[in-house]
Amino acid sequence: MNTPSTQGAQSAPSSDRISPKVICAFISAGLLSFSGVIVETATNVTFPTLMNEFGVSTERVQWMTTIYLLVVSIMVPLSASFKARFRSKSLFIAANLFFIVGLILDIAAQNFPMLLAGRVVQGLGTGIALPLMFNIILEQVPARKIGTMMGMGTLITAIAPAIGPTFGGLVVTSMGWRYVFVFILPILVISLIMGVLSIEQKSELRKVHFDLLSLVFIALTFGGLIYGFSSMTTRSFLSLHVAGAMLVGVVACVCFVMRQLKSSNPILDLRTLSNLNFAGFILTFFLVQIASLGLSFILPNYMQLVNGSSALTSGLIVLPGALLGAAFAPLGGRILDTLGPKPPLMTGPALTIVSMVLFFVFGKNLGNGGICALYLLYMAGMGMSYGNIMTTGLSQLSRQMQSHGNALFNTVQQFAGAVGTSVCAALVAAGQAGASSKAVGTANGSTLAFGVLVVVLVIEYLTIIKVLLKPFPAAGDALEN
Repeated sequence: MNTPSTQGAQSAPSSDRISPKVICAFISAGLLSFSGVIVETATNVTFPTLMNEFGVSTERVQWMTTIYLLVVSIMVPLSASFKARFRSKSLFIAANLFFIVGLILDIAAQNFPMLLAGRVVQGLGTGIALPLMFNIILEQVPARKIGTMMGMGTLITAIAPAIGPTFGGLVVTSMGWRYVFVFILPILVISLIMGVLSIEQKSELRKVHFDLLSLVFIALTFGGLIYGFSSMTTRSFLSLHVAGAMLVGVVACVCFVMRQLKSSNPILDLRTLSNLNFAGFILTFFLVQIASLGLSFILPNYMQLVNGSSALTSGLIVLPGALLGAAFAPLGGRILDTLGPKPPLMTGPALTIVSMVLFFVFGKNLGNGGICALYLLYMAGMGMSYGNIMTTGLSQLSRQMQSHGNALFNTVQQFAGAVGTSVCAALVAAGQAGASSKAVGTANGSTLAFGVLVVVLVIEYLTIIKVLLKPFPAAGDALEN
């Protein structure tokens, strides 16, 4: 994700009033992000249906999410270069058109590869557009309201997972999975019209060198690591598909890091990680996203394959928790603005750990009522902490370095989501292999995945505690400097 230049930041309004045009631009970018997330969460519910229709396995169907996140994670690091070279409105229009074309491909898909192709094109659109919403906040919103508005930004994207599973289940049950994509088209049209009318250019354009080799290294890094993770259940670890792919990813990552550290105009300025407070928030954000996307994969499949629920029922079960998480997002931002980062960032992760431990303990015998209750607890904690991790992390950087910090946050977010989905899909598939039935295997694999996510969240909490023990200014104060 990319933030404005220092000049643009200094031109932010001094009063606490946010103009209607800024709000409209914020909403238009938010609707595009909303569309990306709702398609992602709605299609999770359709996985069992797609597995039957196209004859694909659990580890293959998860590529509907993984390949989308992979493309987004490759595109996001280029956001700084795109923003420097192209007008924000032009980028926004291109992103919308990419997404619309991707939806049309999925609506018309006659086979699984064509379905994946549609998700790839959607990923291109989201990867271009994702930085815009937070960019608008950081560039045009008064510093004292940044925490609240970041929470509102999180709310917009949190509403999508809140209604996504229910929306997907209702559509699949009554009309068929293709209508998941059909119903998103009007939202994109509304977003496009609002964006054309309201998005303004706040920074000067300049020519920047496009580093093609760095882009290749990014693609090899993410592609190699994700493919290796997703192949672990079907191939030997020492095979080319697992160890070989991971080795390619690691080598490409090393090459990318070395190239960025030597470059005078890096795609991602990794020197921001020398700020250990900021690095701690990046790690925390990475782990949170692994847990969230992993859980969003596990639960719909568990309810359908273990409990025998319909797609609609599984969506309705997680709806209360997702709505609670959406409501807690702006509340957490408001708490951060008034009391500082410690209260929400100490409370939220603790709630997620407690809920995940209970998921693990009862993993082989989870009824739908239990899933609903535990997901309520989990999403309360997630809503309290998720947006605040990014806001507080960015407050550790100077204005000049925030564009690179934002790019890192968004790159990490997408890559972690792909890792979480791939790893949990692999663990569930491992539980299914050799089990007496798919229901028993799914329960066993899900329990194993819950256990891994417990470890992930404990590491996250220990990291956030270590960072919060160090004194630093509140987000609003830091962003004013």
